[in-house]
Amino acid sequence: MDGSIDDSLFAAEEKMEKAVEVAKEDFASIRTGRANAAMFNKLTVNYYGAPTPLQQLASFQTPEARTILVQPFDKGAMTEIEKTLRESDLGVNPSNDGNVIRIILPQLTEDRRRDYIKLARSKGEDAKVSIRSIRRKAKEEIDRFVKDGDVGEDDGARGEKELEATTRKYVEQIDDLLKGKEADLLEV
Repeated sequence: MDGSIDDSLFAAEEKMEKAVEVAKEDFASIRTGRANAAMFNKLTVNYYGAPTPLQQLASFQTPEARTILVQPFDKGAMTEIEKTLRESDLGVNPSNDGNVIRIILPQLTEDRRRDYIKLARSKGEDAKVSIRSIRRKAKEEIDRFVKDGDVGEDDGARGEKELEATTRKYVEQIDDLLKGKEADLLEV
Protein backbone atom coordinates (compact mmCIF):
# COMPACT_ATOMS: atom_id res chain seq x y z
CA MET A 1 0.00 0.00 0.00
CA ASP A 2 1.12 3.52 -0.74
CA GLY A 3 2.69 5.67 2.00
CA SER A 4 0.10 8.40 1.64
CA ILE A 5 -2.71 5.91 2.40
CA ASP A 6 -0.74 4.56 5.35
CA ASP A 7 -0.27 8.13 6.61
CA SER A 8 -4.02 8.79 6.31
CA LEU A 9 -4.86 5.56 8.15
CA PHE A 10 -2.31 6.29 10.86
CA ALA A 11 -3.61 9.84 11.38
CA ALA A 12 -7.22 8.59 11.47
CA GLU A 13 -6.37 5.91 14.05
CA GLU A 14 -4.58 8.45 16.24
CA LYS A 15 -7.63 10.74 16.16
CA MET A 16 -9.96 7.83 16.92
CA GLU A 17 -7.81 6.92 19.95
CA LYS A 18 -8.16 10.50 21.16
CA ALA A 19 -11.96 10.30 20.73
CA VAL A 20 -11.98 7.18 22.94
CA GLU A 21 -9.85 8.99 25.57
CA VAL A 22 -12.28 11.92 25.59
CA ALA A 23 -15.18 9.48 26.01
CA LYS A 24 -13.36 7.80 28.94
CA GLU A 25 -12.95 11.19 30.63
CA ASP A 26 -16.58 12.09 29.94
CA PHE A 27 -17.79 8.79 31.38
CA ALA A 28 -15.53 9.15 34.44
CA SER A 29 -17.05 12.54 35.23
CA ILE A 30 -20.58 11.07 35.35
CA ARG A 31 -21.35 10.18 38.94
CA THR A 32 -22.24 6.62 39.91
CA GLY A 33 -23.35 5.27 43.27
CA ARG A 34 -19.72 4.97 44.40
CA ALA A 35 -17.40 7.81 45.30
CA ASN A 36 -14.48 8.43 42.95
CA ALA A 37 -12.21 11.41 42.41
CA ALA A 38 -12.72 11.38 38.62
CA MET A 39 -16.18 12.90 39.24
CA PHE A 40 -14.39 16.20 39.83
CA ASN A 41 -12.18 16.14 36.70
CA LYS A 42 -14.19 18.78 34.90
CA LEU A 43 -14.63 21.18 37.85
CA THR A 44 -12.67 24.44 37.94
CA VAL A 45 -12.39 26.68 40.98
CA ASN A 46 -11.94 30.45 41.00
CA TYR A 47 -8.50 30.44 42.68
CA TYR A 48 -7.29 34.01 43.29
CA GLY A 49 -9.09 35.18 40.16
CA ALA A 50 -7.89 32.34 37.89
CA PRO A 51 -10.07 29.36 36.90
CA THR A 52 -8.02 26.41 38.20
CA PRO A 53 -8.81 22.67 37.90
CA LEU A 54 -9.94 21.32 41.28
CA GLN A 55 -7.45 18.43 40.86
CA GLN A 56 -4.59 20.96 41.20
CA LEU A 57 -5.96 22.48 44.41
CA ALA A 58 -6.76 19.46 46.57
CA SER A 59 -6.24 15.79 47.22
CA PHE A 60 -9.10 13.30 47.41
CA GLN A 61 -9.68 10.32 49.67
CA THR A 62 -12.58 7.89 49.66
CA PRO A 63 -12.72 6.36 53.16
CA GLU A 64 -16.12 4.77 52.39
CA ALA A 65 -18.04 3.84 49.26
CA ARG A 66 -20.13 7.03 49.28
CA THR A 67 -17.85 9.46 51.14
CA ILE A 68 -15.15 11.67 49.65
CA LEU A 69 -12.78 13.84 51.63
CA VAL A 70 -11.41 16.82 49.73
CA GLN A 71 -8.22 18.13 51.32
CA PRO A 72 -7.27 21.58 49.91
CA PHE A 73 -3.52 22.19 49.63
CA ASP A 74 -4.18 25.86 50.48
CA LYS A 75 -6.72 26.50 53.28
CA GLY A 76 -7.40 29.91 51.68
CA ALA A 77 -9.11 28.13 48.78
CA MET A 78 -11.46 26.15 51.05
CA THR A 79 -14.50 28.45 50.63
CA GLU A 80 -14.18 28.67 46.82
CA ILE A 81 -13.72 24.88 46.53
CA GLU A 82 -16.80 24.27 48.70
CA LYS A 83 -18.81 26.78 46.63
CA THR A 84 -17.73 25.13 43.34
CA LEU A 85 -18.73 21.69 44.65
CA ARG A 86 -22.10 22.93 45.89
CA GLU A 87 -22.89 24.67 42.56
CA SER A 88 -21.72 21.76 40.37
CA ASP A 89 -24.20 19.47 38.64
CA LEU A 90 -23.08 16.56 40.84
CA GLY A 91 -25.95 17.13 43.25
CA VAL A 92 -23.74 17.08 46.36
CA ASN A 93 -23.95 19.01 49.60
CA PRO A 94 -20.37 19.45 50.92
CA SER A 95 -19.62 20.20 54.57
CA ASN A 96 -16.45 21.90 55.72
CA ASP A 97 -14.82 21.34 59.13
CA GLY A 98 -12.01 23.85 58.55
CA ASN A 99 -9.52 21.15 57.47
CA VAL A 100 -11.31 18.99 54.95
CA ILE A 101 -14.44 19.21 52.90
CA ARG A 102 -16.57 16.11 53.39
CA ILE A 103 -18.96 15.00 50.67
CA ILE A 104 -21.45 12.27 51.36
CA LEU A 105 -22.97 11.17 48.08
CA PRO A 106 -26.71 10.71 48.30
CA GLN A 107 -28.08 7.36 47.16
CA LEU A 108 -28.90 7.69 43.46
CA THR A 109 -32.63 7.71 42.82
CA GLU A 110 -34.04 5.65 39.97
CA ASP A 111 -34.73 8.89 38.01
CA ARG A 112 -31.20 10.16 38.60
CA ARG A 113 -29.72 6.84 37.42
CA ARG A 114 -31.84 7.02 34.26
CA ASP A 115 -30.71 10.62 33.66
CA TYR A 116 -27.06 9.62 34.07
CA ILE A 117 -27.52 6.65 31.74
CA LYS A 118 -29.07 9.00 29.15
CA LEU A 119 -26.13 11.36 29.62
CA ALA A 120 -23.64 8.49 29.23
CA ARG A 121 -25.39 7.29 26.07
CA SER A 122 -25.35 10.81 24.67
CA LYS A 123 -21.59 11.13 25.39
CA GLY A 124 -21.06 7.71 23.80
CA GLU A 125 -23.00 8.76 20.72
CA ASP A 126 -20.95 11.99 20.50
CA ALA A 127 -17.76 9.90 20.53
CA LYS A 128 -19.09 7.57 17.81
CA VAL A 129 -20.15 10.55 15.67
CA SER A 130 -16.64 11.93 16.08
CA ILE A 131 -15.09 8.58 15.06
CA ARG A 132 -17.37 8.32 11.99
CA SER A 133 -16.44 11.86 11.00
CA ILE A 134 -12.74 10.93 11.21
CA ARG A 135 -13.48 7.86 9.04
CA ARG A 136 -15.29 10.00 6.47
CA LYS A 137 -12.38 12.45 6.17
CA ALA A 138 -9.84 9.62 5.83
CA LYS A 139 -12.02 7.91 3.19
CA GLU A 140 -12.24 11.18 1.23
CA GLU A 141 -8.42 11.42 1.34
CA ILE A 142 -8.03 7.84 0.09
CA ASP A 143 -10.58 8.47 -2.69
CA ARG A 144 -8.65 11.59 -3.69
CA PHE A 145 -5.36 9.63 -3.87
CA VAL A 146 -7.03 7.10 -6.18
CA LYS A 147 -8.72 9.79 -8.31
CA ASP A 148 -5.48 11.78 -8.69
CA GLY A 149 -3.70 8.59 -9.76
CA ASP A 150 -1.31 8.65 -6.77
CA VAL A 151 -2.35 5.09 -5.88
CA GLY A 152 -4.05 2.23 -7.69
CA GLU A 153 -7.65 1.24 -7.09
CA ASP A 154 -6.59 -2.02 -5.38
CA ASP A 155 -4.51 -0.09 -2.84
CA GLY A 156 -7.39 2.32 -2.36
CA ALA A 157 -9.82 -0.53 -1.72
CA ARG A 158 -7.36 -2.17 0.71
CA GLY A 159 -6.96 1.14 2.52
CA GLU A 160 -10.72 1.56 2.83
CA LYS A 161 -11.08 -1.98 4.18
CA GLU A 162 -8.42 -1.26 6.79
CA LEU A 163 -10.13 2.03 7.65
CA GLU A 164 -13.45 0.19 8.18
CA ALA A 165 -11.80 -2.36 10.49
CA THR A 166 -10.13 0.42 12.50
CA THR A 167 -13.41 2.34 12.76
CA ARG A 168 -15.24 -0.79 13.94
CA LYS A 169 -12.55 -1.43 16.57
CA TYR A 170 -12.91 2.05 18.10
CA VAL A 171 -16.71 2.12 17.95
CA GLU A 172 -16.67 -1.23 19.82
CA GLN A 173 -14.37 0.30 22.46
CA ILE A 174 -16.90 3.10 22.99
CA ASP A 175 -19.73 0.54 23.24
CA ASP A 176 -17.74 -1.45 25.83
CA LEU A 177 -17.00 1.68 27.88
CA LEU A 178 -20.68 2.61 27.75
CA LYS A 179 -21.76 -0.89 28.85
CA GLY A 180 -19.37 -0.64 31.81
CA LYS A 181 -20.68 2.79 32.78
CA GLU A 182 -24.30 1.64 32.54
CA ALA A 183 -23.51 -1.38 34.72
CA ASP A 184 -21.92 0.95 37.32
CA LEU A 185 -24.97 3.18 37.24
CA LEU A 186 -27.42 0.30 37.65
CA GLU A 187 -25.48 -1.17 40.58
CA VAL A 188 -27.33 -0.30 43.78
